[in-house]
Amino acid sequence: MSKKSWHLDRRTFLRGTGVACALPYLEAMGASQNKGEAPKRMCFLYFPNGACEPGKIKEETKQYRFFPDQEGRDYKNNFSLEPLNGFRDDMTILGGLSHPRSRQLLGHIAGDTWLTGGDVRNTYKNNISIDQVAAGHIGKSTRYPSFALSADGGVGYKSRVTSLSFDSMGNAIPTEHRHREIFERYFNPNGTGSTEARRKELQRGRKIVDLVFGNSKDLQRKLGKSDKEKMDQYLTSLNSVEKQIRKNEEWLDIPLKKADYSKLNFDLDPAKNAETYIRSMYDLIVLAYEMDLTRVVTYQIAREDGMGFGENYPKLAIGAKKGHHGISHSNDPKLWSTYDNWLVQQYAYFLGRMKEVKDEHGSILDNTQVLYGSSQAHTHNARNLPLVLAGGKNMGIKHGSYQRFENKTPMTNLFVSMLNSAGVQRSKFSDSTGKLPGEIFS
Repeated sequence: MSKKSWHLDRRTFLRGTGVACALPYLEAMGASQNKGEAPKRMCFLYFPNGACEPGKIKEETKQYRFFPDQEGRDYKNNFSLEPLNGFRDDMTILGGLSHPRSRQLLGHIAGDTWLTGGDVRNTYKNNISIDQVAAGHIGKSTRYPSFALSADGGVGYKSRVTSLSFDSMGNAIPTEHRHREIFERYFNPNGTGSTEARRKELQRGRKIVDLVFGNSKDLQRKLGKSDKEKMDQYLTSLNSVEKQIRKNEEWLDIPLKKADYSKLNFDLDPAKNAETYIRSMYDLIVLAYEMDLTRVVTYQIAREDGMGFGENYPKLAIGAKKGHHGISHSNDPKLWSTYDNWLVQQYAYFLGRMKEVKDEHGSILDNTQVLYGSSQAHTHNARNLPLVLAGGKNMGIKHGSYQRFENKTPMTNLFVSMLNSAGVQRSKFSDSTGKLPGEIFS
């Protein structure tokens, strides 16, 4: 198609500096640029302590179940999932899935394996998480392979991690949680200095990494078995740092895509307003996708087992007298479902933002698979995991139903299908037995 006088080139908006020059994608830009292949993205959102899904269903409490009562396309959401009523055509509810090696675990421990399907029953033998497998493939096209986000930051400790992401050795990847720091680090990588100053800073970083690598080789020869294992973990992390430094150098002269920062809010206090805190993180994720900084994101909304300040979200959000973990043991399905509903409201906000924000390939949501859920059901049972998959229409996913699978179907079969839809051709992941059956990914 020939370029018209009113067609706009996106590069026109890359010459300015500052937020004042930032514009969203406009349809007038479409015919003047080579769109290329649409990006394929993945996002994993995790809430702790499970959902209200009692094993024995009573008529008076049926309305408070997480899962709908009827399967297929004619399902009707119960109270917990009502905020998603406007997204029926964009999502699928998944029931019956779990990790075979986690079924005998208490739910809090099973949280460590939500994206890995690893074995932490006797000795802690976790494995790589699905997001990191995806990052190794689709993350090659972006500035950052993946973002690992949480409410508390860091990694926590084994069986109560604060991260959903695990590297190839099964070690938890540290998460980030301070909104302003995330923005300044990733959305403005050149900082306030010049490109040349930034280049010198990266070169210094490489020299430090090289020096540490060199010294560590001499040290390893003198270490015992246990210390060598710790050193291997350390060097694996250092290797990731080195790779990112090299990638930052490659992207240094490539300008960031411009976007609308007006939705961002950093003047927040999670101890006073839980909704603003969570939605601000969701806004950052949307912005990261819009600017194509990364295509793989994990976000742990709060920490397991009553830990971290996320435990107090129900007190702030719905006026509960108990924290989230306390609610999950309260035997009060109405209260629990009320908080499930509030969490789902935030998820619906995220899906709405993903749907309204568009780039040259259309809606961000249509090119992103978003899995929302937990590692346990009622009474911390790590079976029949509460899961909602949304987005990815342009990746061949068929939505609009509630699908319940046999209890023996591994959740990792879902991961195989998700990876394939994202262009990562894998026939197996962790303990999978194949692809997820049914029409969702056909």
